[in-house]
Amino acid sequence: MENEKPNRVRYTASNITQNKKRFYSLSVPMEVLSKCCYATPREEDPIEGFQRVLDKKRAMQIAHYIDEEGGTIPSAVILSAQEVANVEVIGKGRTIEFTIDPKSFLIIDGQHRVYGFSLAKSTLRIPVIIYTGLTKKEEAILFIDVNSKQKSVPTELLLDIKRMAEREGSVEQILRDIFDTFDESSDSILLGKLSPREKSKNKISRVTFNGSMSSALKTFESKEPEEIYRILNNYISSFYNGWMKQNNLEEQLTNAIVFKSIMNSFVEIAIATKMKHGQTYSVDDFTDIMKGMFSKLSPTRFKNQGTSYKLLSKHITDCFKTDFEL
Repeated sequence: MENEKPNRVRYTASNITQNKKRFYSLSVPMEVLSKCCYATPREEDPIEGFQRVLDKKRAMQIAHYIDEEGGTIPSAVILSAQEVANVEVIGKGRTIEFTIDPKSFLIIDGQHRVYGFSLAKSTLRIPVIIYTGLTKKEEAILFIDVNSKQKSVPTELLLDIKRMAEREGSVEQILRDIFDTFDESSDSILLGKLSPREKSKNKISRVTFNGSMSSALKTFESKEPEEIYRILNNYISSFYNGWMKQNNLEEQLTNAIVFKSIMNSFVEIAIATKMKHGQTYSVDDFTDIMKGMFSKLSPTRFKNQGTSYKLLSKHITDCFKTDFEL
């Protein structure tokens, strides 16, 4: 509720104490919040600033999400009351009153939400947590804790539940079908080597798989996921059984750099396979095309792959080009 005093407002709030630190939980209209809080980027104030620089594009995305998609963001903006706010507890401690001033509250967490909400056309009330009586050191510690103790949801899990939320694009749907087939089919060369919902040691995550398939996927035009799976499974099987097993490199297949490099080389090798054997793309076809390359590949390069899949992929294609003839 608004107060009759000039530049003073009051709202119903819950008074909460945790480990001797007091804060208040309440909701504040966006038009009020935007007038009384600020953030201090470290680039602007290297002594007392600790926030990241505002990303206006991200704020615009939040506004679009609110206005055009009917979205909601229930997580609270965390603020630290400054002296100019003159926060007072009214009555029996269920209402707080403060002054509307551009420097009333320092934003500890949520500067992009505050700016994004202010750009939205929708009328909003924003969940807010207000700390009182914090020193600059305590504000910095709270900022560190908020941004280090919270663990973001793994991208692998978000990809896995996109179908449930009906948020998948057409390419994501195809990649999901291919991944799931590799993960479930008894003849899959990657059976037991994939991790759908999280990163896992010695397994290929959905994120790594999708990123590895991007260049290959462009060459399949209108083929169905089952056919794409068959061709890719034959290709990977040929590479794995025809060379990796022969050089005791079985465990390297699930290494993200190695897997990406193998898949990044697929298009060039598949084109050569089609030119010589037609569109059957069998394991034998791929093996016949790559057998000369297999004799030139360096096992050491695969064991010490470094951090660039493109360099390892170049090694693969370079060895392939020196051998292949029409």
